[in-house]
Amino acid sequence: MPAHEFTIDDLKRILREGAGADESVDLEGDITGVDFESLGYDSLAMLETGGRIEREFGVTLDDDTLTDAKTPRALIESVNALLVPAEIG
Repeated sequence: MPAHEFTIDDLKRILREGAGADESVDLEGDITGVDFESLGYDSLAMLETGGRIEREFGVTLDDDTLTDAKTPRALIESVNALLVPAEIG
């Protein structure tokens, strides 16, 4: 059941649930332009995050999508490009 939109709040929740958060990282601030590495998320954490996004939102993320999306903004845009618009009616 794909959602109509993947948001920064969805991403923050999934990051916390899947990979945890470094105590020094404030995910509540504006992190959309901060690269994942600076936020403390390595490639393994991003693979876990990608898997959780796929299961929850019904999309398939290839490895390039995860490695090319260096920031939360880029990942959100990539996921939203894959989501099927909600049916009206």
